[in-house]
Amino acid sequence: MQHEHKTPEFFRHGTLATLTLLACSAWAQDNATLAPVVVTGNPLGTTELIAPTDQLSGTELLLRSQPTLGETLQGLPGVSSTYFGPNASRPVIRGMDGDRIRILNNGGASQDLSSLSYDHAVALDPLLIERVEVLRGPGVLQYGGSAVGGVVNVIDGRIHREPMFDEKGGVAGKLDMGYATGNKEQGGAVVLDAGTHRYSLHVDAMSRKTEDVAVPKDIDCTQGGVTTTARRICNSASRSYGGALGGTLFFDRGYLGASLSTYDSDYGSVAEDEVTIRMRSNRLALEGELRDLGGPLQSLKAQFSRNDYRHTEYEAGTPGTLFRTGGKDLRLQARHARLGALDGVIGLQFEDSRFSADGAEAYAPYSRTRSSAAFVHEELATGWGKLSAGARLESVNVESFGITGNAAFTPGSRSFNPASYALGALWNVAPEWQLTSNLSLNERAPRHYELYANGEHVATNAEEIGNPNLGKERSANVDIGAAWKRGAHRAKAQLFQHHFSNYISLEGTDLGASPPEYTYTQVQARFTGAEASGNLRLLDEQHKLDLGLRADTVRAENSSTGQPLPRIAPHRLGASLSWSRAAWGARLGVDSHAGQDRVPAGQLATGGYTLWNAALHWRDRIGGAPVLWYARLDNIGNTLAYSSSSILTQTVPGRVPLPGRSLKAGVQLSF
Repeated sequence: MQHEHKTPEFFRHGTLATLTLLACSAWAQDNATLAPVVVTGNPLGTTELIAPTDQLSGTELLLRSQPTLGETLQGLPGVSSTYFGPNASRPVIRGMDGDRIRILNNGGASQDLSSLSYDHAVALDPLLIERVEVLRGPGVLQYGGSAVGGVVNVIDGRIHREPMFDEKGGVAGKLDMGYATGNKEQGGAVVLDAGTHRYSLHVDAMSRKTEDVAVPKDIDCTQGGVTTTARRICNSASRSYGGALGGTLFFDRGYLGASLSTYDSDYGSVAEDEVTIRMRSNRLALEGELRDLGGPLQSLKAQFSRNDYRHTEYEAGTPGTLFRTGGKDLRLQARHARLGALDGVIGLQFEDSRFSADGAEAYAPYSRTRSSAAFVHEELATGWGKLSAGARLESVNVESFGITGNAAFTPGSRSFNPASYALGALWNVAPEWQLTSNLSLNERAPRHYELYANGEHVATNAEEIGNPNLGKERSANVDIGAAWKRGAHRAKAQLFQHHFSNYISLEGTDLGASPPEYTYTQVQARFTGAEASGNLRLLDEQHKLDLGLRADTVRAENSSTGQPLPRIAPHRLGASLSWSRAAWGARLGVDSHAGQDRVPAGQLATGGYTLWNAALHWRDRIGGAPVLWYARLDNIGNTLAYSSSSILTQTVPGRVPLPGRSLKAGVQLSF
């Protein structure tokens, strides 16, 4: 292909990453080991975050886990999903999806094509996730001005940042196995760690196999010229495999680690009865950090990754369009010495990615996107709380190479210089109360497909036309929050608004054509909403009983036309009753979704629905090793429901509902 040649930039970035990581090794000295900086939404690793944040880990993550990242996070305050069936689903935060949501892997870029098209799966499987963090709203500039909707950071522990064992060494691990009735899922994962206080080795592997998903509705399915009818989503089966090797060397003032991972997934495209997708993703990651340096810098951290992603679409078993992307990401971050009450980090980031599509459904040309950025994040401690400020300056070049022999695509190049700024404040107004506020101005460079697309996009059932004259997308963003905590009781609420002066929207330009024609156009847009959650401890002795409540709403509109923006989740209310005693725990939950009739002209409304769920778990020991047995029952009432944030509700109405009733049972063994 035209863009497969090596480039000087790659060698420069790779060499710089390698030299920086080797420097971490060479400069490390024999002093007392300091606790490492944990990867969180806050680059300073503090527990008090000004921007609204949610985290899932441990038993909570296990009991929420679904085959996709989007469905695993769906239902957190402000978080819905793109739901392209059970195998491809990306998080939607505050009504925004695609490239306005930044997905990270251990704090570094996770490069795949999930933001390009709804049928492209995220190259991260929840079976191997240790922790996932969701940072919403302003204040995420260290990850890019494009992250105006939010950041999702997936942490897998493949590169350890601190020793797990003492000088005598040891071995630890985890084994997960589970089975679900709704899609006849058979899944499992194993994680092993070994080492001493000077090194660690990591290996993990996962496997998941599912059949077509059961739903409370008869659906026709035509495959091999034969039409059948069943209460299952046609062509929704999948098989996924993945694993990784990693290793870390520890020094008294830092570490140096590397990992190599792979993820393979074969799944059906639920929009077409005989189209299957084979996705392959390989990732190399290097990471190192020096701590307690003395002088003007307190620590220095470097992360480098290289990703290779392929997505092949098969029509009745015959290979069709091949989508590929290859990318490199280098991130250098330094934490400066405290200047009185001022603490902060400065950093540089470089990304280089290439895209290609070959086949009948190639609707975007070969392209290359290069970006470099400098960022700063500062926090000032005060007697009443703290203030924060951040800035990010970027240089982005997007180049189209066209496709040889295809006159629909012409070469071209655009350069942009986005600049983004943020301010935040946290006020400890009383011992149990905190108030927060965030204000940011964000700029985002258009993506390659927004500039240069020109063809039929089957996943959206539309002819998508790019606009090479697009300018930077600009937004002004504000949120105000309040949080209260008293023992096990807690509550928090956020109000937010995102105002775009030139939002890049896919606007209908010839809806009478077949397929309808849409063009990327810049319009004014506004997202306004609220999020609230809380927990009330009802019993707190031998039996613990908690009532959890949650609610969110977002209203999004094209201010230029007065029309609602598409694929916006409706008002949602949820509650859960959680009980625990000794080794036992149980939960009963309900989520109520209002109908969504605020849709653009010509699109279909979705009805409201209520879903009930329950879970039970028991902690035991086998041979001294902790064991967690669990069972989860989803959609207890077998309710027929459709997602308003899914494109499928419009392109194949009635054919891809949310999953029906399903019981999942499993066991997790730790040693």
